Amino acid sequence: MLRTIRMALAGLILAAACATATAQTMAMRGTIEKADGNVLTLKSSDGAVVKLTLTENAMIVAVVKASMADIKQGTFLGSAAMPLPDGSQKALEVHIFAEQMRGTGEGHRPYAPVPNGTMTNGAVSDATVAGVDGSTILVKYNGGEKKIVVPPNTPIVRYEIGGKADLKPGARVTVNAATKKPDGTLEAARINVVRDSAAP
Repeated sequence: MLRTIRMALAGLILAAACATATAQTMAMRGTIEKADGNVLTLKSSDGAVVKLTLTENAMIVAVVKASMADIKQGTFLGSAAMPLPDGSQKALEVHIFAEQMRGTGEGHRPYAPVPNGTMTNGAVSDATVAGVDGSTILVKYNGGEKKIVVPPNTPIVRYEIGGKADLKPGARVTVNAATKKPDGTLEAARINVVRDSAAP
């Protein structure tokens, strides 16, 4: 389950992106070993050491621990989930977007990294309702809406606009679209970094 959760995290900010968008673009996750200006030395999840250069105006997104108390009417969020027989979605993980990121990946679609999984990004239209199976939220997006059941202990995180101070040795990062350069190094215009060690 933890592996599935981490896979979901790697894809959630750019929900519409695939794990490999083109032959020269890839997604990755790992840990920062060294930060030198815009150049990061990363140890990827498969153990390889790679160089990643961030573009001059790269967006740095900090991932911090959150809870159901942070979800209110109008909150824009995303959830990787599994469909339930009644048409609702059982959340595997919930991500609350910063206001500057409202609209990211809006919609409902299959989510390939999770077998039979779905991805729903939209705005909460109804306040959370606690029930036996967890809290339920109604998420509306352009063209529809989905009821999402969030069981107790479902990982919930919040995205914040971060900065270079977040890019320090030991920090876990995910990159959704890194471009491979001819010399084998990678370049990205966006990176997600776990600020709170308790976050998944």
